[in-house]
Amino acid sequence: MCGRLAISLPKEAMTELFQATPANDLPQTPNYNVCPTDNIHTVTSDQGTRHLRAMRWGFVPSWYATLAGGPLLINARSETITEKPAFRDACQSRRCLIPADGFYEWARNAGEKPIPYRVLKSDEQPMAMAGIWQNCEIDGSIIATCAIVTTGANKTMGKIHHRLPVIIGPEDWPLWLGEAGKGAANLMQPVAEYVLDLQRVSTAVNSSRASGPKLWEKV
Repeated sequence: MCGRLAISLPKEAMTELFQATPANDLPQTPNYNVCPTDNIHTVTSDQGTRHLRAMRWGFVPSWYATLAGGPLLINARSETITEKPAFRDACQSRRCLIPADGFYEWARNAGEKPIPYRVLKSDEQPMAMAGIWQNCEIDGSIIATCAIVTTGANKTMGKIHHRLPVIIGPEDWPLWLGEAGKGAANLMQPVAEYVLDLQRVSTAVNSSRASGPKLWEKV
């Protein structure tokens, strides 16, 4: 599960990092509390040309008549992504990268209130999460939507949760984006445990309306 993100990189930095052409309608950064249904930054590739684009976080299958025409699909499980009718075609031909500084997850122990953690890379560099995307037409408007691909947790993440976003290293960006032939399915694995760090943060992040860098402060 991945239900909340953070992104502080300026548009120019993301453009340089991914060697992508930026769109004009990108979300503002920094945003320390990105929530489902928000527009988020994504990187796609069209015949080898990369684009930094805004997409709604919440994948909309082709049969939804409205954005809320069914369950909100913010994640897609790697174990079943090639079988689910909602995700199957997108996994084959519409894959994207979702840049983030990290994400939030909550440890849930019986009889205790959920404890929030910030999950980031140990080297504190940006991460690129695997995503899939699809356009949908709602009331005559074309809206690009996406979901984050998740897999089973590694040992580090397993301390607080059993799921983890698929994190793609720079060397594998071309393969996930479809620029380097076939084999993207092999990337849908948990990263090594030493790649991630867990930092306990304030319960202020429990609110979807909370904002600001204080959400990153360690407890």
